[in-house]
Amino acid sequence: ATLTFTPSINYWQSKNKTIVGRLRELFIARLISLNNKMKLLKKQISAKDGSGFVSLLPNTPEDLWHTYNLLQTGDLVRCTTLRKVSKESSTGSVTSNKVRMNLTIEVTKLEFDSESLHVRISGPNRAESEHVRMGAFHTLTLELDRNFSIEKQCWDQVYLDRIEEACNPERGAEVACVVMSAGLAHVCLVTGSVTVTKARIEVNIPKKRTGSTAHSKSLTKFYEAVYRAILTHITFDKIKCVLLGSPGFQKDDFFKFMMMECVKREDRALIENKNKFVLCHASSGHKHAIEELFMDESVMSKVTETKLSKEIEVLNKFMRLLDTDPDKAYYGYFHVQKANEELAIDSLLISDDLFRNSDVATRKKYVALVESVRENGGTVYVFSTMHVSGQQLQQVSGVAAILRYPLPDLEELEDIAAAYDEDVEIEGDDEELTEEQRKEREETRIREDMEDMGFN
Repeated sequence: ATLTFTPSINYWQSKNKTIVGRLRELFIARLISLNNKMKLLKKQISAKDGSGFVSLLPNTPEDLWHTYNLLQTGDLVRCTTLRKVSKESSTGSVTSNKVRMNLTIEVTKLEFDSESLHVRISGPNRAESEHVRMGAFHTLTLELDRNFSIEKQCWDQVYLDRIEEACNPERGAEVACVVMSAGLAHVCLVTGSVTVTKARIEVNIPKKRTGSTAHSKSLTKFYEAVYRAILTHITFDKIKCVLLGSPGFQKDDFFKFMMMECVKREDRALIENKNKFVLCHASSGHKHAIEELFMDESVMSKVTETKLSKEIEVLNKFMRLLDTDPDKAYYGYFHVQKANEELAIDSLLISDDLFRNSDVATRKKYVALVESVRENGGTVYVFSTMHVSGQQLQQVSGVAAILRYPLPDLEELEDIAAAYDEDVEIEGDDEELTEEQRKEREETRIREDMEDMGFN
């Protein structure tokens, strides 16, 4: 007899639920991939004077760093917030409840928390509200997935470039770094603007003792914690390279452990992306050791396509020129500006901290320098102070330049120019002298010339 299978209604219902559930997962994953960037909701900027406002929606921690760089003292920020509102009834009883409202404050204080990646702004209220009086001081925290508006008197080109960079859908973490030492490890994601610590692992590892297994057990526990952190925080679809650094051979031992475990546990993410791991030397497991990883030329060859690698490469070139050919490398605003007047700048290195200056005139002169270098065909690199490369640049005034051709000492050029201007002024004064004064000056010059030639 032939057996036939007739699907029941419950079978089709469960089948449809499975299909719908899978489609829902794919749809959510697609939304997450699309939302992995800052959203520009509205932009209204005058072409005449550059005044206006933009509305933004941050979706990643790096978006908040871009927001911090967009804000300046005197800007107006509007966003939603919760405030405790108290009401007194006719009987004298007071009731309090939290009310969500829109506030517009003028920025007088600006803070960025590098650990939690939060932006806090303080200032007086500048828009009428039912619950908050005009001029009352408040503090707002700009958070992820909550839109806000920024209004400025002038949106210069540096601000507009920052918005363009933040809203670029192709950006994101390009390099992951794992630095470790005995019992200490940091797992970090290095994006184009900020280094984010995703995990800090610390395990007490006792010394090796004869007949004791405490050392090996603690070491295995430490390796397993680092292994889980890598799987949890590193998305291999987006990461181009994973730098694994440590002193001695600890990185090699951990890499062998990781390869054995991923095969044993069938973790496809690590098996398929093992070629992305680059083993390199680091002096410790602290976060600042990441700087050493990017100093290795073999490491730089693996990350040549990333934004950070280009910045580190040009910074290393500048440092080498300071030693080998100082006439082609200058730092400090005065010297860099003089080199720009000579149309000699090939690469301008500038820290984003200079654009956060509270003095409008100071900020404008750096913006003008950037625009001038670009107009003259130079390349501008804006370094983030959240990277070790930006912190190194800060140590040499925050602005530096690599020149197309060597220039003599700019201070000597200034002295020559000042002496030339002085001679021109003296010659120009001859027109204001009387006939007798002109003759007397001419006789004095002749007498001095004769003395120089030995005729007394």
